[in-house]
Amino acid sequence: MLNPTLCAGLIAPCAFSLELKFLKPAAAVVILIFLQIKFSHTWLGTLGLERLEEFSKRIASRKRLCVLLVGFSLLVIRSALIPVSGIPLPRYHDEYSYLLAGDTFAHGRLTNPPHPMWMHFETFHVIWHPTYMSMYPPGQGLVLAAGEILGNAWIGQLMCAALMCAAICWMLQGWIPPRWALLGGVLAIPRLGFLSYWTNGFWSACLPALGGALVLGALPRVKQHLRWRDSVIMAIGLFILANSRPYEGLLLSVGVAIALLAWMFGKDGPPLRISFARIVLPLVFALTPLAVWTGYYYYRVTGNPFRMTYDINRQTYAMGRYFIWQKPWPQKTYNHPRMEALYQREVRETEENQSLSGFIWRWRIKLYYFWQVYLVPPLPFVLIALPCAARDRKLRVPWIIGGIFAAGLVIETWGLPHYFAPATALVFLILMQCIRHLRLFRWRARPVGLAFVRAVTVIYIGAVVLRVALAVTHIHPEPEWQHGDIERESIVQQLKALPGQHVVMVSYSPDFDLDREWVYNLADIDGSKIVWARDMGPEKNRELLAYYHGRQFWMVHAGSSPLRIDPYRESAAGAGL
Repeated sequence: MLNPTLCAGLIAPCAFSLELKFLKPAAAVVILIFLQIKFSHTWLGTLGLERLEEFSKRIASRKRLCVLLVGFSLLVIRSALIPVSGIPLPRYHDEYSYLLAGDTFAHGRLTNPPHPMWMHFETFHVIWHPTYMSMYPPGQGLVLAAGEILGNAWIGQLMCAALMCAAICWMLQGWIPPRWALLGGVLAIPRLGFLSYWTNGFWSACLPALGGALVLGALPRVKQHLRWRDSVIMAIGLFILANSRPYEGLLLSVGVAIALLAWMFGKDGPPLRISFARIVLPLVFALTPLAVWTGYYYYRVTGNPFRMTYDINRQTYAMGRYFIWQKPWPQKTYNHPRMEALYQREVRETEENQSLSGFIWRWRIKLYYFWQVYLVPPLPFVLIALPCAARDRKLRVPWIIGGIFAAGLVIETWGLPHYFAPATALVFLILMQCIRHLRLFRWRARPVGLAFVRAVTVIYIGAVVLRVALAVTHIHPEPEWQHGDIERESIVQQLKALPGQHVVMVSYSPDFDLDREWVYNLADIDGSKIVWARDMGPEKNRELLAYYHGRQFWMVHAGSSPLRIDPYRESAAGAGL
């Protein structure tokens, strides 16, 4: 949901605010262009840009090696930054919900039985009946489960980010020359890798971007080579999209399907017999078992293979709707005032979006945040060549796919940058094509376009190096949120150091951020050392005390300063529900 507070928290570090303050990209680009043109035979030689470009050409010709290098580079760089940047902690509702799914899968289960005391643990983006599970599709949970098995759930997120960057490079190789595909992959490493909330958190962003890159990269290969393996790769990408961001994945898939069918039945397409044998059958054979698994998962969780957990959660709790023409659901009854406050906020945002002025205002916010994540300065300067890229016949199909995708996003009420994740590779394709056109521009026989592209690249890499250098010196320009919910984690560490098992009763200050929540538990609530529960007042708390009579009970007031955790006292219960 597009809450400005949440968006600002998510996007602020992605803007490279500190770097921009000192580098002034626009002025820097102009100065570098002048220097490169004026001293093209000396200054460029000193920097070694020409030699670097020649070296990249030789590397880029080895396509598989480039894909591996892009993914491996992200793993190495972000792992090397762990001593200074640490391993992220969760902070927002979505992250905790994904971690619940990951913990469930890591313990060999598809879901969990409902808890008899579920009302005390009730929280956002989780269903409690017919089973206890995250409301989100299972894809991100599987990623985090892999990491949890290896030692920490974030390891799965890091591996997924590496695969995403590698897949973007692979996708670009199918559409543009290898050297430009390599550059696109390299640009994705810092932008979406180690400097983004996509990697430094537990959101489902890298996974749908990976799925979208596989689908988009398989399309030109299927048309060019008619190999069954490319059809299988496309099927895997479709499966990932269906189990990470189903609606946005469907939008991308529709565009790709239209492009593929138009080619298959067009004058340049292969005979139908060959299309059926090498495209349709591999897709069907690969997708069928994957679709069956998805249906079985929802059958185990919701009791119906065609009913998503998302649908159950929204019908249980939500009043705001996801598409702009939908009217809010009727008023619902909530067990906790804090949950009612968030869903009432959704209603206000839904109604605001249904007026023309509200719709325009919210879309300005969406576009701004999209720009901050995908087009961080100085990359927007290459959009000078966007008219050339728009007329490029090689990009006709990607533009159509992107147009269908964007049209589908317009009708959504909410939108965060990772909602666009399935089409991430398209953004890099357009950027690379703009760079290719811009590079050829000359003015008075001077290679202005070449100098421009080199200037943008140098500044981009310089900003990344500066950001990493600041981290090494323990200067972090991003807000504290990017390290996760440190306050909640401090309580966890205190209680882990104590013997026995614990229950933390949580109340909230009136101004405590609605997008943060402390009452989240793992898959096996009763087996956890620390159980988080809502303070529901003395009378209702007694049944929880009786259920966990062997545990130590504590009270914490989220949002208080200084933060304290005290032994539970019935006289203090219910002070801040």
